[in-house]
Amino acid sequence: MEKNIIKVIDMLDEVCPMTFVKTKLAIEKINQGERIKIIYNSQEAKTNVPKSLDELNHKVISINDINKKQFYIIIEK
Repeated sequence: MEKNIIKVIDMLDEVCPMTFVKTKLAIEKINQGERIKIIYNSQEAKTNVPKSLDELNHKVISINDINKKQFYIIIEK
C-alpha cells in the first residue's frame, strides 16, 4: 500500500455523478492531510472527479492506470 494512504475504496461499476458524490463522502470521513485511494472504471470519472476535487481544494496526488479499463486516484484532504 502506498505511503500515507489510510483507506482504499472500490468504486468499480459506479457512474457519474455517483462517482463524485461517493468520493466526496469518503473524503469527508478522513482528516486533513490524510490520503485515500479510490479505484474506478468509469472513464468519465477520470476527467470529472479530479476537476471537481480541485474546485473543492482537495489535492489529487496521482491518477494511475491499473489496466485498460480501471484506474485509481490518490486524493489528499
